[in-house]
This record gives sequence, C-alpha cells and structure tokens, in this order.
Amino acid sequence: MTAHQLDRRPFLRAAGALIASAALPRLPAYAADTRVATPRQTAGPFYPTRFPDDVDNDLVVVAGRPRPAEGQVVHLAGQVLDRDGRPVRGARVEIWQCDIHGRYHHVDSSWQTQRSDDNFQGYGRTVTDDAGTYRFRTIRPVAYSGRTPHIHVAVAGTGIERLVTQMYLAGEPLNERDPVLSHIRDPRARQAVTVAFEAADTREPGALGARFDIVLG
Repeated sequence: MTAHQLDRRPFLRAAGALIASAALPRLPAYAADTRVATPRQTAGPFYPTRFPDDVDNDLVVVAGRPRPAEGQVVHLAGQVLDRDGRPVRGARVEIWQCDIHGRYHHVDSSWQTQRSDDNFQGYGRTVTDDAGTYRFRTIRPVAYSGRTPHIHVAVAGTGIERLVTQMYLAGEPLNERDPVLSHIRDPRARQAVTVAFEAADTREPGALGARFDIVLG
C-alpha cells in the first residue's frame, strides 16, 4: 500500500460520514433546545362555580341522562411533562368547554340566552398515570360570540404550580382573530397550544382524536 493510499483514508471516512448524515431527515433548528413550556392563559369567567354530580373524564355520557351529548365525539389524550421531558404522574388535569350550542355549564347562566345540551357534562377531571398520560372523551369544541373553538385546560397537584391554558384547533380560520390566542406572539408557544384533530374511527365510528401534551414550566 502506498503512502498516497494511506493518506486518502481520513478523507474517505469523512466523505462517507457526510453522505450518511445527508440521508437522515433534518431536524428543526430548535429540536435540541429545552421544550417549550405550555403558555399560561386566562381561565375566563367560565370555570365552574359548582361541579357536576358526575365528575369523570367522559363528558359525552352523563350518569342519569337519557342519551349522549350532541356534537362530534373527540378522544383527547396527552402527557403532562416537565421541561426535561420527564412524565409527571399524579397530576390532576381538568378540562371545561361550552356545549354544541355555545353554552357553558355550572356557571351563572342568567345571561346565556341560547338553549343548553343537558346531556353534556361540560367539565371533566382525571389524574395522570405513571407515564404522565391523561385521557378525556368529549366533543369537538365550537365557536361562540367573540371566540374561536377552544377547550380550557388546568393542571395542578403536589409540587405543581397550577397551570391554566387553552387548547385550539389547528387550521381553524377564527384563530387569527381570537382575542385570547392573539396574546401569544411566540410562534413556538402558539404552536404548543394548537392541536390537529384527526379521524379516529378505530376508536369510535365518526369520532376524532387529538393529542395535547402539556409541558410544565
């Protein structure tokens, strides 16, 4: 073997490494950064002033009611994580939203003139498992006067500073004019509360599925 052939080895190894790396998918520039904390948002005036008798993670079926709630069923799930991506077990996760007619339940409703769907629970609560996972069965949120469709979310528990936020539908045209969402100027933070709703027929015919991971800051 000549000295010239020996000298070419480092070059060939470097070239091979470059070709191999080019074949891999490029990660976003922020992939190595610390996770984006889920931004805090207002609870609004609609957090329940009293809780429903049936408090669980299925808002579609209410104990004692004759039929399920109106609206398209959504299977909502996700993980509660810390900034390093570690799951947070035992966190209490709450959601609340209006029914298909745009009416909130368990609040002062004297000003709400639209009829209500009494078969919708309106509020749900669950606790994360060892993997930090939570699950809800609810309906696709709808718009009401002045607001884009959204679901309110709160997370609390031992050693957790209570986080209140809101979850929005990806691709919803009203998002651009929503007065609450517009307060989030950072594109990454805005993306963190915007969720894609996709068909989930394997879970339930005609249902949607959505994943909303919550990163505690």
